[in-house]
Amino acid sequence: MIPGADEYDVDVAPSREAIERLLAVGPDDVEPADELTFARNVFVPLTTACRYTCTYCTYYDPPGQATLMSPEEVRDVVRTGADAGCTEALFTFGDDPDDRYTAVHDQLDEWGHDSIHTYLREVCELTLDEGLLPHANPGDQTREQMATVADVNASMGVMLETTTEVQAHGGPRAKNPGQRLNTIRTAGQLGVPFTTGILVGIGEDWEDRAESLLAIRELHDRYDHVQEVIVQPVRENERWTNGSPDVETLRRTVAMARHALPEEISVQVPPNLAPVRDVLDCGVDDLGGVSPVTDDHVNPDYKWPALRELEDVADYAGVPLGERLPVYERYLPAHLRNAGVEPASPPVEADRWVSARIEEAIAGTDDAGERYRSVLSGAAAD
Repeated sequence: MIPGADEYDVDVAPSREAIERLLAVGPDDVEPADELTFARNVFVPLTTACRYTCTYCTYYDPPGQATLMSPEEVRDVVRTGADAGCTEALFTFGDDPDDRYTAVHDQLDEWGHDSIHTYLREVCELTLDEGLLPHANPGDQTREQMATVADVNASMGVMLETTTEVQAHGGPRAKNPGQRLNTIRTAGQLGVPFTTGILVGIGEDWEDRAESLLAIRELHDRYDHVQEVIVQPVRENERWTNGSPDVETLRRTVAMARHALPEEISVQVPPNLAPVRDVLDCGVDDLGGVSPVTDDHVNPDYKWPALRELEDVADYAGVPLGERLPVYERYLPAHLRNAGVEPASPPVEADRWVSARIEEAIAGTDDAGERYRSVLSGAAAD
């Protein structure tokens, strides 16, 4: 039984047989991708506050030290990104940051917001006005919280990380796998194209990895909403000194992900955190969001590769490198999709996968709209 699944009424339970079959999968059982993709983004760390204190995470700051970006600071970052040819603004912040951070709560109140999610909505709207598509990763969310911001995001995400309890999540406010799965399910119900993934090396075992991948698969089978799954190795930093998974562990895990997931879900390995050349033959087809102008604020010790380095990776694999938007093409309306791109199944509780606001942005006649469509057409400039 997945911890927290009963609490959140998440009926995801991969069978013993399915887990055993996946555990038998290795790199020789999958094929390398025939293309690699990436998104050009800016990283917007809206606040460093988080109610969790995971022992591998350097992102969060304790109460009294956490910061909250102002609308002006957000505008400066996204405007710089738009000028640099980016298409995505990746918003991150910790789970319920206004829960135990008095200063953050007070600042939000001063700016006229009763929650971080209403503030997120404001800065997402600002971001669209400045010519980038928001992709928010605000941690676990209730249905109300996600609904507050879904229509101003091209896509959203949260890392499942693992379906088991691990010491690395320890503390009085440990992450709850059932709650994570509930967030992923909520996205499917609301018709939100979604990114999720697993962390490798935080104390989980091989069965946990198989169960996590199959749980993601089960939810996607119901809602058709998972656009990519990240296989991310934990890396050493100032808070985590327990080592990183070796190459063979990563290769086997990536192969399991590719084998477990349907073809329409991309398998992503972050090129700044993993020896990506060593896993290309295991089914990787996406290199994630890479920024030409901002750091990886979650993993500040590991710099983004330059576009030239991504091209070198693709050359090494002998495949083309394509740029993509933060929302995968199969979730776009017909007039924005290229011929031959099969649409995702209709959302369960929504009339469309992307809101009219996002559709209008991509179809717009301004510089931003032309930039988005040049990515869709494969004609984006280097």
